[in-house]
Amino acid sequence: MATDAPVRRWRRNPSQLTGAVILGLLLVVALVAPLLLSGSAETLTDNARLGPGAEHLLGTDAFGRDVLARALVATRLTLLMAAAATAASFVAGVAIGALVHLAPGWLRETCLRLIDSAVAFPSLVLALVIAAVLGPGMGSAIVAIAVAGVPGFARLTANLAATVADKDYVLTARLLGVPGLRILGRHVLPNISGPLLVLLSSSFTLSLLDISSLSFVGLGVQNPQYDWGRLLNEALPSIFAQPSVVLAPSIMLIVTGVGAMLLGDGVASLVDPRTRGTAPAPAKTADAAGPAVPAQDGAASAPQASGGAGAAAGTEPDGLLTVAGLTVRAGDRTIVDDVSFTIGAGQIVGLVGESGSGKSTIAMAVAGLLPEGVRANASRLALGDLDLLGTPPERRLATEIGIVYQDPIGTFNPALRLGTQLTEVARTHLRTPRRRAAQDMVRALADIHVTEPDRRLRQHPHELSGGMLQRASIASAMTTKPRLLIADEPTTALDVTVQAEVLRQFRRINREHGTAMLFISHDIGVVGVLCDTVLVLHGGRVVDRTTGDDLRRGTVTHPYTRALLAATPAAVEAGGTLSAVRWTADAHAAQPNGAPSDDLFHKAADRPPAAEGSR
Repeated sequence: MATDAPVRRWRRNPSQLTGAVILGLLLVVALVAPLLLSGSAETLTDNARLGPGAEHLLGTDAFGRDVLARALVATRLTLLMAAAATAASFVAGVAIGALVHLAPGWLRETCLRLIDSAVAFPSLVLALVIAAVLGPGMGSAIVAIAVAGVPGFARLTANLAATVADKDYVLTARLLGVPGLRILGRHVLPNISGPLLVLLSSSFTLSLLDISSLSFVGLGVQNPQYDWGRLLNEALPSIFAQPSVVLAPSIMLIVTGVGAMLLGDGVASLVDPRTRGTAPAPAKTADAAGPAVPAQDGAASAPQASGGAGAAAGTEPDGLLTVAGLTVRAGDRTIVDDVSFTIGAGQIVGLVGESGSGKSTIAMAVAGLLPEGVRANASRLALGDLDLLGTPPERRLATEIGIVYQDPIGTFNPALRLGTQLTEVARTHLRTPRRRAAQDMVRALADIHVTEPDRRLRQHPHELSGGMLQRASIASAMTTKPRLLIADEPTTALDVTVQAEVLRQFRRINREHGTAMLFISHDIGVVGVLCDTVLVLHGGRVVDRTTGDDLRRGTVTHPYTRALLAATPAAVEAGGTLSAVRWTADAHAAQPNGAPSDDLFHKAADRPPAAEGSR
C-alpha cells in the first residue's frame, strides 16, 4: 500500500530510526520532567552530598537536591535554547547564502569574501566574545550562538547554490521570467536541502555544546534557572569527592548530540526524492518508442531530409530569426565573432563544429541566457518583431522560444514532480487553469509516444529513462507552440535507437507546425539528414555555409568541412585510420584559392569522406 512506503523507508534506515527514538524520548522527558520532578529537583533538604542509592539514583548535590531529577528537568531549557539558536542561525545563514547570488557581481564577491573570513573564526570563540559584550544571561547566550553559527550556513548555502544556478532547469526558469526569489525557493533551495539538513543536525549538536559551555563559564543561564552546562558548573567543586554529580548532565549531552546527528543524516535522505525509492510500477517504464531502427549515415537513423522550405545556403532578408553581426565577449576574450544568419519559418538550420567553437554560446545569446560576465552585441538580433537585444517582454520570450537541452536529466528539477514543471509555462504565461494544463500535457506526451502520460506527470524525473525525459522536454518546449525551437545537442546523451525516435519527433514538429529550428550537434551525420542549412563554426566564426544535401553526399568544398567529414567514423569500413584535423582559419587564408594544405587529412588522404562511405 502507498501508506506503507514511508514506514518501509524508516525501517530500512536503522540510524534514522535510532535518532528519532532518542530525540523522541528526550522530548517526552522535556515535557514531563518539569511537571513531575520539579519538587525533588529544586527543594532544599538536609540530605546533602548523598551517594547513589535507591532513593536518589545518582545522589544529591550540596543542597540536598536530587542530581538525576535536576538533569532531567534541565532538559527542557537546554533543548529550547539550542533549538532557538540553531533555528536563528539556519534561517539567517541560508537567507544570506542564497540571496547573495541575486546581488551584482562585485557585491556578491565582496559578500562571499566576508563570509569566508567569518568562517575562519572558531564559532565558540566568536560566541564567547559576543556573550561577554552582551553580558551574562539566557538571551545573550542564544544570540551569541546564533550569530556564531550564521557564517557556516551562509558559506555552505552559497557554494551549493552556485552549483545549482547553472543547471538547465534554472536557465529555463530565467527564460520563463520567473523572479529571482521564486527561483531560489522553488529550484535552488529544494535541491540543496540534503546537505543543509545534515549541517543543521550537526549545528544543533554544536549549539548544544556551545550553550552548555557558556553556562559552564558563567555567561549563560543564571540562577535560579539551570541547564546542563549550569549543572556541570555547580558540580565542579565536588567532582573528585562525588563524581556521580557530573554523570547525568554529561550523559544527556552525549546522547542528545548522537541522536541529532543520526536523525539528521536520515532526514536528509528522506526528503530527497532521488533516494526515497519508488513503489512498483504497474507497467514497465522502459522507452516505448517503437521497434529499433538500425543506424544509418554514421549516426542514429533519422527521417529523410525534406529539403524543407528555405534550404538555401545563404541568408534570407525576410527570415523569422535574424542574427546579424553577433559578437559575444567574456571580458577581453571574444567567444563568438561576427556571426550572421537567418532562419525562415519552417526551416531547420544546423550549427556544427568542434567543442568550444561557439555553437551553444550562439544559442544562449539568442535565448538571452548568457552567463553573468558574458555580453552579446549585434547589429540586429530579432525574432520577427521581437527585439532580442533589448529587454523583450518575458511572456513573449517564454512562449515564442522553446529550448531542448543536451542533458535530459539536468533539464528537470529533481525535487519537483514532472507535472508541475511541464505545465509551468502554460499556467504562468498563458493563464491556463491547472487541470486543463495537465490535460493538454497528457495529450502532448501521448503524441510524442510517452507511455502512461497520466502517471508520468506524478513521477519525479529520476523515475524516467533518458529517452522519456528528452521527449517530455520536447513536449514541454512545444506547449506554447513557439515560433523558434532551439535544440542544443539534444541526442548526445541518448543511445542510437532513442536518438532515432527523438529526431523523428523533431522532423514531425517541423513538418506539422512549421516551427523554425536551430539545431546544434557534434554529429555531422545527424545534421546532414535533419537540417536544411548548415553553418560550420571554427573558433567562434562561421567558416562555411552549406546544405544538408551536400553533407549527405559528401560534396562539400570547404577544407575544414571536408576534414570534419573525414574525421567521422564510417559505419561500413572494416578498418582504417581516422584523420586529425589541423585546419585553422589563418592557414586556410594563406593557401592559394583556399586549397587545403598537404597535411590537412594527415594519414587519410586516400580515404573517402565518412558520409560517402557510410551511405
